[in-house]
Amino acid sequence: MQTLTVSLVQGATRWHDAPANREYYGKLVRGAAPSDLFVLPETFLSGFTNDTLANAETMDGESVAWLRALAVEVNATITGSLVIRENGTVYNRLMWASPNGDLACYDKRHLFRMAGEHTRYGGGTERLIVELKGWRILPQVCYDLRFPVWLRNSRNEAAAGGMDYDLALFVANWPSPRRGPWRTLLRARAIENLAYTIGVNRVGVDGNNHSYSGDSAVIDPVGEAWVELGAVEQVVTIAIDPAPLLAHRERFPAWMDADTFSLNTTLDL
Repeated sequence: MQTLTVSLVQGATRWHDAPANREYYGKLVRGAAPSDLFVLPETFLSGFTNDTLANAETMDGESVAWLRALAVEVNATITGSLVIRENGTVYNRLMWASPNGDLACYDKRHLFRMAGEHTRYGGGTERLIVELKGWRILPQVCYDLRFPVWLRNSRNEAAAGGMDYDLALFVANWPSPRRGPWRTLLRARAIENLAYTIGVNRVGVDGNNHSYSGDSAVIDPVGEAWVELGAVEQVVTIAIDPAPLLAHRERFPAWMDADTFSLNTTLDL
């Protein structure tokens, strides 16, 4: 595992305007310091929308091609989620675009029923773990943060860091009235999984008049914030050293006392 440089891109997503958002987020990424990984918010080209008919794109559409090209251009991995239609179903799909042109995807599993997301989107059934500079990274989407069973980290002797993942990453459109749970759960997931957590949320007000306070953060494995952003547009880059993580796992191996269980990944929404 090498030092990993991560840029938190906390933007004010334009409502239902993919071309404007491509221009906006493209400028933020291009204007930032060099980084291994740029993290954008959930549904960063549309806002968190239930108007899937008007805003869903396809995997061979303009926005996916743009994201892949941007990753190649800046020579960095870029992640964030898009509204994608595939085989008649719409997904809140996280994209993991690598600088070599490769693309990996994760479909948001836990759909926010309080906004009717579960009635308009299909849910994923498989976790995605990607590797970057020796780090094993678990990328997730917003509401997934509330479900610790789905996020449980396990011992993995074959992995460099000794566990399934070293960093859990959450892209979000998390409204400001619930900022307390957002901040608390990022810390809880880091502590219980002996891993770093990174959360990137948007700012501003969306087309449903929901306000967003940002609060994007980098949390270390003991629950301390290395970075905590406010409620304004900003891009912050941080270098994460794996040494404190590996040392903490060695001196505090709580994984040895974790309960075993099996997970039914069948969705019943």
